Amino acid sequence: MKTDKQTLLIALGGNALIRKGQKGNVREQFENLKVPVRQIARLSRKYRIIITHGNGPQVGNLLLQQEGCAGVPTLPLEILVAQTQGQIGYMIESSLDTALMEMGIHTNQHFITLISYVVVDENDPGFKKPVKPIGPVFTKAQAEQLPYPTVETANGFRRVVASPEPLTIVEKREIKTLIEQDFIVICCGGGGIPVIREGRAFSGVDAVIDKDLASAKLSEEVGADIFLIASDVDGAMIHFGTQKQELLREMTLAQVNQYMAEGHFPDGSMGPKVDALARFIQKGGKRAAITSIDKIESAVDGQAGTQIVP
Repeated sequence: MKTDKQTLLIALGGNALIRKGQKGNVREQFENLKVPVRQIARLSRKYRIIITHGNGPQVGNLLLQQEGCAGVPTLPLEILVAQTQGQIGYMIESSLDTALMEMGIHTNQHFITLISYVVVDENDPGFKKPVKPIGPVFTKAQAEQLPYPTVETANGFRRVVASPEPLTIVEKREIKTLIEQDFIVICCGGGGIPVIREGRAFSGVDAVIDKDLASAKLSEEVGADIFLIASDVDGAMIHFGTQKQELLREMTLAQVNQYMAEGHFPDGSMGPKVDALARFIQKGGKRAAITSIDKIESAVDGQAGTQIVP
């Protein structure tokens, strides 16, 4: 049955499962999920909900396991992304089921995880110059023997893959149908499984799609009303790390462009998040926000984080 609720897409950052300084074991991840998931459960009374999420630590662990076990055939990156979508989807579903039971509405609210893939262009410039570090750290000598490109980081050499633009979410119609029936949908984990079109079929590629950009594309394609990124910071800041640091409570698109041009939102941190939110507004979204994991509800109500408006 269709509902008249507005659609809210919440993109959970990596800290929703693993906090700084933690080992990231299963117990820690389940404990950390209680904070955002309880808020999402309460919001489901007023909104149709889509949840997307990161997978950096989880897919990195799978790559590390592959490197350390020569007796097991290695798997391509797109398969590892699919594995983490199932893994994290299960953890979110389990936590959500508990939160809904605590509220006494678990029999009325349905949810589902979709293994999701995202179309990219095989001619995307990102494939010519991979820049996204993933997986374990190697010495220089080890890196020289690897069959894939690497880049030197502060900790050593790491594999690099492309990070192409997301063109469309393959399961967008199914997701739209499910949210219209008031399902909470968990999808596009880790930015989605990157695929290219080969005739009528799809083929996976070694790449990592930015989770927030994929979430913005999904928000556009299913007609979401609100797009929120839950991260490890209170919101977008200018003059970050200086005595003039200032949390921005609201930005228009014109202000976003100004601050981006002035270098306040670097590519390696806040830049992609602000870019994703701005794209959503440019495509007709009503409101976008970035906030901390523990203030999701307040940000949806416009009382926390940084709000981006047309």
